[in-house]
Amino acid sequence: MTPSIDRPRETAEQAISFPARFEDMATTVLRVRLIGGDRMDIAYNNPDISDEDRLVQHAISTLSEDSAALNCQHGDRLVVLYGRGVAAIEVAPRGAVL
Repeated sequence: MTPSIDRPRETAEQAISFPARFEDMATTVLRVRLIGGDRMDIAYNNPDISDEDRLVQHAISTLSEDSAALNCQHGDRLVVLYGRGVAAIEVAPRGAVL
């Protein structure tokens, strides 16, 4: 017996409880310069956003608020980045750098 490669259709309840699949989620790497001068590269994703440009704009607009916080990853660690501690953000280039 060969296994079926067709995935079963999800029900409406499953679609509501899991609005985005992992492959639909945009992820970006941000280089953050903190007010103290330190830099760190963090990975940021949001299951509600599937476009990387929208994700970057969301991160920038969120961090522009004084009371904002983003949950990010640095390696295998969860990092909470607070907006008031960020001096600058760099986004990795998407193509060749000339």
